[in-house]
Amino acid sequence: MREAREPAVLILRNEPGTDFCSGISFDPLELQPDPASALAAVRSPVICAVSGECSGAGLEIALACDVRLCDPTAHFSMRTALDGGLPAWGGTQRLPRAVGASRASAMLLLGAAVDSPTALAWGLTHAVEEDLDSAVERWLDDLAGAGPLALEFAKEAVHRGAEMPLADGLRLEGDLNHQLAATEDRAEGLAAFFDKRPPDFAGR
Repeated sequence: MREAREPAVLILRNEPGTDFCSGISFDPLELQPDPASALAAVRSPVICAVSGECSGAGLEIALACDVRLCDPTAHFSMRTALDGGLPAWGGTQRLPRAVGASRASAMLLLGAAVDSPTALAWGLTHAVEEDLDSAVERWLDDLAGAGPLALEFAKEAVHRGAEMPLADGLRLEGDLNHQLAATEDRAEGLAAFFDKRPPDFAGR
C-alpha cells in the first residue's frame, strides 16, 4: 500500500518557555515586504503555534497564518495605538476579519488583552492545547493525506473569495475547480477513491 505524500506546510512557533512575540523595537515600515504579508502570500498552509505573549507585531504575524493554535499560557493584545503608533503589518484589517469589528475595536483602541479561552471563543485561535507539539503533529497528520494542490486552491478560494461578492466568489471556486481537474493530483485522487486505496499525490 502506497503511503500518502505529505504536503508542504509551514510551521511558525516560539521556543517552549518563551513568548511568541511581545513586540518589536524597530520601525515596522523598515521591512518590505513585511513578515505578515510574506506569510499571507505563502500558497501552502501556514500553521502558527503560540505560547506566552503574542502582542503588537506578533499578533499581526499570527493573524496572517491559516491555522492558529495556542496553549493555555497564550494571551493576545494589540496596544500599538496606545503607544502612539498604528499597526503596519495588516493588524487593522486582519483582526476585524478574524474576530469582528466590535471585538477588534476593543483590542485596537483600548488595548484589551485576550486570554486563550476568550481567543478560542472569539475565533482568534482555532484550538487551545496543553501540548502544542502534539497538536501540531496531529494537524500535520491530517494534512498529510490531502492533495497539496487542493490545499493551495482551497486557501486561495477562501482568502480571495472573502474580498468578493458571493457571485464572484462562486465563479472563483468554479475556475479553481476547472484548474484542479486538469492536474495529475485530481486524477490520482479519483483513481484512489475507486481503487479504495490511499492516494499518492505528487503536487502536479
